[in-house]
Amino acid sequence: MNVTPRSDAARGRVLVTGQRGFTGHYVTAALRAAGYEVFGLSAQPGDLAAPGVDLLDRAAVRSAVDAVRPDAVVHLAAIAFVAHGDAEEMYRTNVVGTRNLLEALAAQPALPRAVLLASSANIYGNSDVELLDETVPASPANDYAVSKLAMEYMARLWMDRLPVTLARPFNYTGVGQAENFLLPKIVSHFQRRAEVIELGNIDVARDFQDVRFVADAYTRLLASDAAGEVVNLCSGTSVSLMEVIGLMQEIAGYTIDIRVNPAFVRGNEVARLTGDNRRLRSLIGPLDIIPLRTTLEWMYANPSVAR
Repeated sequence: MNVTPRSDAARGRVLVTGQRGFTGHYVTAALRAAGYEVFGLSAQPGDLAAPGVDLLDRAAVRSAVDAVRPDAVVHLAAIAFVAHGDAEEMYRTNVVGTRNLLEALAAQPALPRAVLLASSANIYGNSDVELLDETVPASPANDYAVSKLAMEYMARLWMDRLPVTLARPFNYTGVGQAENFLLPKIVSHFQRRAEVIELGNIDVARDFQDVRFVADAYTRLLASDAAGEVVNLCSGTSVSLMEVIGLMQEIAGYTIDIRVNPAFVRGNEVARLTGDNRRLRSLIGPLDIIPLRTTLEWMYANPSVAR
């Protein structure tokens, strides 16, 4: 990896894992706009701007970190699709891959001043608490959530050596997200003016956010005093799936026929996730929350290839 000399004008070097992914694209843009130098790692080989490094390859991870010498890190690389079929790969990537990164960072002569690890609000599972803050006990309901909670526990072993922040984003979306995620699937049906959409669990509600809000929050957390903290990234309001459909029908100007396909119904589906964002506000200040309708309008007007 070729790394340019340090720039005095930049706020520092940030290493973004998963830079070529959906979230990484927006996080990179937000960091650069804030004056950071951004260096990426990607799972995709042959990308000179974000070298392909397998996080399960300890030596390759150490070499990549040594080359960048980051002042801060945003760790996004993970298997993030709840219905991913290979549980072993999910656990290895999300837990062991993260450990390899933390090990490489802790071995640096100059430690980074901030290490932000992307976890997930899915770790809360089906809770009876109406508004989920960071003190609510975890109750993961699927392998993805268990892998993220395991990652969090593993990361705590490094908190005496590294300034780790654990971020728990609730559901978020935006232009470029793959259609195997729920909201891009819904939007794409309306973009095609499909007559019918087949869905799984329709009696669910989520605290949906815009990926640009998440990218901004990650960027601001790097500059905050958040070491050792667990932080929700959320709007504080849940929207039901049927409300999403209703918004899209208004945006697109027609009514779609909704059919429940049993093949799409997930076992152990979390019924409702609504987050408490007071800790996030206390760390980074006022939140620029983007209304879901604005996000859906943006997605509807900008068909794009998934990142």
